[in-house]
Parts: sequence; structure tokens; C-alpha cells
Amino acid sequence: MKTSRRTFLGYGITAAAAGSLRGAKRGNSPFSIDIIRPPDHVTAYAEEIAELPLQPTSGRWQARDVEVATEVRQRERGRELSIGIRSPQTSLKRVHLRWSGSLPEDLQFLGDQWERAYGGLCWRGFNADRIMPWYFIASNSHGTQGCGVKTGAKAFCFWQADPAGISLWLDVRNGGSCVRLGDRRLAAADVAAVRSEPGAGPFQAARRFCHSLSESPRLPDAPIYGSNNWYYLYGENMTEANVLADVDQLAELSPAVANRPYMVIDMGWGKAPAGAAPWTQQNCLLPDMPALAAKMKKRGVRPAIWVRPLLTAEPLPEAWYLPHKHPGSASKTTPRIIDPSVPEALEHIQAGLRGITGWGYELIKHDFSTFDMLGRWGFQMGAEPTAGGWHFADRGKTSAEIVLNFYRALREAVGSTALLGCNTVGHLGAGIFEAQRIGDDTSGRDWNRTRKMGVNALGFRMPQHRAFFLVDPDCVPVTRAVPYEMTRQWCELVARSGAVLFISADPATATAQDKKMLKAALKVAAVAQPEAEPLDWMQTMSPSRWKFAGGNADFKWFGEEGANPFAT
Repeated sequence: MKTSRRTFLGYGITAAAAGSLRGAKRGNSPFSIDIIRPPDHVTAYAEEIAELPLQPTSGRWQARDVEVATEVRQRERGRELSIGIRSPQTSLKRVHLRWSGSLPEDLQFLGDQWERAYGGLCWRGFNADRIMPWYFIASNSHGTQGCGVKTGAKAFCFWQADPAGISLWLDVRNGGSCVRLGDRRLAAADVAAVRSEPGAGPFQAARRFCHSLSESPRLPDAPIYGSNNWYYLYGENMTEANVLADVDQLAELSPAVANRPYMVIDMGWGKAPAGAAPWTQQNCLLPDMPALAAKMKKRGVRPAIWVRPLLTAEPLPEAWYLPHKHPGSASKTTPRIIDPSVPEALEHIQAGLRGITGWGYELIKHDFSTFDMLGRWGFQMGAEPTAGGWHFADRGKTSAEIVLNFYRALREAVGSTALLGCNTVGHLGAGIFEAQRIGDDTSGRDWNRTRKMGVNALGFRMPQHRAFFLVDPDCVPVTRAVPYEMTRQWCELVARSGAVLFISADPATATAQDKKMLKAALKVAAVAQPEAEPLDWMQTMSPSRWKFAGGNADFKWFGEEGANPFAT
């Protein structure tokens, strides 16, 4: 069929391609975002060339030695679009793919975050500048569709949507510099798009979509639940005596079931600053870590421990550290950040983890690795997960590949021990970690922070539960600084949602009322629950109306004083 030339957003494409998203500007029409096809426009961004438009030739886009190839493949769960990149000589930063065509003006969009969420997840209308890492979900009264890259991508990927089309950006940098791929082909990402089934609402569609992105989640045989001592100790004055007091309280409050709870010894058990390694008895404030683990098991709980894998106070070879240009490496003083692209350094981390599992700890909560590797928190990343001007020791791999390799090395080191990722990239940890912290820290000092971080993360990342891993919305802190009624509601929501429940209650101050609440919640959390559904998630950032297996419930997240804009 002969087609005429038209211009959309400054890109020259055919009129036939321009309408291929099959959207409609009128709000009363069904829509379908067709991205499982070759894009209409591809641009590469290189070290020496700010912008390199690629020209299409038989399903490939080429310029100089750069080639981007897309291929539609039929998979068991549906059609996918694979994206491969070759660039033997040109050092690349990123690749932009564009699908052009009109979309309904009444669409609402939900995007994800790079790692943990920081209270900002929500449904919104068109915003061409909005960065939607990994995937987005679009919805109107006629249906819902998810579009995204599958878990385990080899690039940091984000989406943008505007009324004239869809963009996918692939950040293939090595740290903050260009990657040098050499002669190999980078299997950068596989794109999936899933349309809602007839009668399904946005939440059901989002759950089905997330399952399509993650084919092989690593799920434990039973729910993960228990206690964590962070939100009343905050890493200070940890002793064996207060750890065992926590253990005894948890054993007392937990149901008599085979699925025993975990007691997480959080940051503060080591002598080195900021939770740095080495993970040795000599660097420990507690007298005997293997003996402590044995005591915990004897008292009816499963020992668990927090680590920061990439920060160390050890004197290691200089080549094992990230360069001083790295945004998180301000000086040569210890502790220093380990470069996970160095094989010997990675083996050193693995040896330390094997030592901890050898002590008898059955769950490892590993933290800070995204910040340590990339020098930015998720809320600081925007379109660039890290700052420019630095690189890893191995320049032949993308940052995403280095992160994936690091996660797989952790998995190999701990064997069957459960892994809980915190400040980790969930889209890359899916299939490797049993559980993932989905939001920034809740608080034992300010309820506003728990509402902002915990309720928001649980409301908008529940579709990932059991699709990517078990979702952990962070602890239920039980302190006198937080009103009991707010704590009770948060505890009930987490327990009934099916998500990971960790309580954090000081045995010295927990009241009979607190213990009654916690005992009821732990009994529910010990048994697998159907995923809860936030019923008002398209109208608010703090969903308050929830659907559970046993019926609906309303929560009141705001007291008479309302929200505190100065909450930390």
C-alpha cells in the first residue's frame, strides 16, 4: 500500500506508521498501544557524537558502525520485541526508540521507580517529561494496558508518553561514561505489552502485566514475616541481651506454626562506621555471632542479619575500589566502596557472605548497593541513574549488566539462604531475591513518613507481589512517638495484604495493647494471604479503601492535624 509522508514531533514517518498505536483522541474510544513492532525512529547517543540518527534497513537501524536490531518473537506468554545493539568501535551512552501515533486524551498513566519508591507513585495524565522507569500502565474507562521491558534487562530503561506517541530510552552507559561493547552484541531488553482481559479492572490488569514481565520469580515456600530491631534502636547500643529480648518477644507473639518468624539484626552490629565490612567476629560488637544464631534458633525464631555488601573498612588492593571520581567516593579515607565489576573484589564479597551463612543466619538483608554503586538515591536519578564522568573498572559492560552480575554473585554465595534486597533495583533483582523492600524507610518517630513511604509503596507496587518477588513495604514501628491508632491500621493493612510483615517493637516499652495487636497480625502474616487490592489508588497517593479476601476495609491515614510537610 502506498503511503504519504507526514511529520510527527519532528520525525519523518509514514502516515500508516503514524496511526499504528491505534489510539484515538476522543475519550470514548477503546485504545491499543502497539509497540510490539519495529519502532518508527531510533537515535543513538555516543561519546563523540551528541546525536546519531539511525536509518532503517530491513528491521535494523544503522549509522556508522552502530546497529540497533528489533525482532518480534512469539513467546509462551505472548509476543515480545527483542532489542539488540552492536557498536564495535563507537562508545555508546544511550539509545532512544520512538513509536509514533495518537493516543486518547483521557488516558491515565502509572509508572514505576528505579529502585525503592519514595512516596511519589501515582496515576497521572499526560506529562511528556515524566520518567517512567522499566514499565508503565495506561488506563481509561475502556481498558488498561501495560508496556514495559522484562525483568533482567541489560540496560537501565525508562518510558515517556505523550499524546503523539511513546518513547523508550535505554541507558547503556558504564557508570557515568560510555560503554565499550567491542565485538559482542548486547541483548539490551525484551519489550512486552499486555492488554487487560474483558471485565478486568486496572489492578487485575496490572497484576497480570507484572507476571508477564517476570517469568521465573524466586519465591519462598512460605511467607516471610518476623521482627526487626531498627526502628527503636536505630543502630545504636545493640547488645546480645537486647537482641535476645527481641527474640523472646517475637517467639511469644508468633503463632505455633512450622513457618517460624525471622528476627533481623539490623545495622549496628558491626564496629566499622556506616555498616561497613569486614563481616568478621573481630569487627562485631556482639560477643559470638554463631552462638547467638544458635540461641535464636533454640528459642523458636530464624536468625536473620543486615549487611552492606559494597562498603568496607578493610585495606584492599586499590584496584578493587570504585574511582575517586565516583559521586559516592569523596575521599581516600575509609570506608571505601568496592567496585563489583572487579572479579577478585566480587569473590571477596562472596567469601564474606559465606562466612555469615556459616554462622547460621537464614536470611540476609542486603542494603545500600544502588547508592554505593551509582552514587544516587532513586529520587535523585530522574533520566540519569548516575552522574557523568566516571566508570567501572570493566568498561565493556553496561551498569545494568554489572548490577545483575553483582546480584547473581550474592545469590551464588548464600545458596538457599533467603535474600531480602533493600535499596536494590527490583527489576534486576526479580528471580534472584526472595523479597524486596519496595519503599523507602517507614518511621518510629513520625507517622507522616510511614504514610508517605509505606502506604504509597504498598498501594502501587502490590501488582509486583509474587510476580517479581515478595514485596516488603517496610516495618511496622511500634513506639510512643507514633499514635497507636495509626500503627494499628498500618499493621492491619500489611498483615492482611499478603506482603512481608516485619514488626519493630522495643520489648522494654511494648504494652499489653501493643502485644495483642502484634500477635493478631503475626498470626495472619504467617499464612499466605490473597493479594489485597487498593480500591482508590487512581484517586489518591495514599490508598485508604482496600479489598481483602474477607471483605473491604477503610483506613484513616490522616488525623486532625493532617499531613506534616516537614516530615523526614
